[in-house]
Amino acid sequence: MLALGAALVLAACGDSHTHVSTGTYAGESGQNAPYLNVGPLVYEVQLSRELNPANVEDAAYLQGLTPAQRELKPGEEWFAVFIQVYNHTSTSHLGASDVTISDTQSNVYTPILPDQTNQFAYRAGLILAESQVPVPGSVAANGGTQGALLLYKIQVVSLDNRPLKIHIVDPTDTTQTASAELDV
Repeated sequence: MLALGAALVLAACGDSHTHVSTGTYAGESGQNAPYLNVGPLVYEVQLSRELNPANVEDAAYLQGLTPAQRELKPGEEWFAVFIQVYNHTSTSHLGASDVTISDTQSNVYTPILPDQTNQFAYRAGLILAESQVPVPGSVAANGGTQGALLLYKIQVVSLDNRPLKIHIVDPTDTTQTASAELDV
């Protein structure tokens, strides 16, 4: 009996579905990634990484950018965060539009939103009751990351100032926030 109780406690310690408002991303494909509660919605980082515009897969993530948006200054590079957002309530809610990343030197980056031709991009807006983003069966949901894309231009030096951290703010109550360290 005691062994069974100990096994249950140990199993709970590794649960990747623990609901929190802070956390550390600890694996690819969402394994051990915290489900971050932000107001009535739940956010999960699927993956975060640098992008290479010369790579075929990564080039698709950069579709829909204007020439000015596409331009990188010296010392800048593309960085992507792929998220899933869950609305487990019986009411529609606004998804977060304030989703920044920062490094340990307090450099803060805001996402760049490609136009509608980019089928991977996360678009803040109404998330229907009992649904998720990306929508199951969509290009983003069926893609390798299974997440909606948040696209950032970051300073290369920020990769030396890790961990990078994602910050999510509820659009209807700015006191409701969550953050997690990213894997890079």
